[in-house]
Amino acid sequence: MSLPNLFATWSSSQLWYSVPLIVTISLVYGATRHELMVPILQHAWRTAKWIVGFMAIVVAILVAFSCVV
Repeated sequence: MSLPNLFATWSSSQLWYSVPLIVTISLVYGATRHELMVPILQHAWRTAKWIVGFMAIVVAILVAFSCVV
């Protein structure tokens, strides 16, 4: 699958399910570490960035492998 096709299928992809999942996981993880709202939201933001970054790296690796094969 080429890169333009990858972005074209984003709108109908199951990757949209990852958005509420990332938000939920980040908020719950932040709430287990802190009790006040501001630290929870700060921790949730950092966790969400980490998860999205990790997912982007995995997608980049998979796209690179699919272009080679």
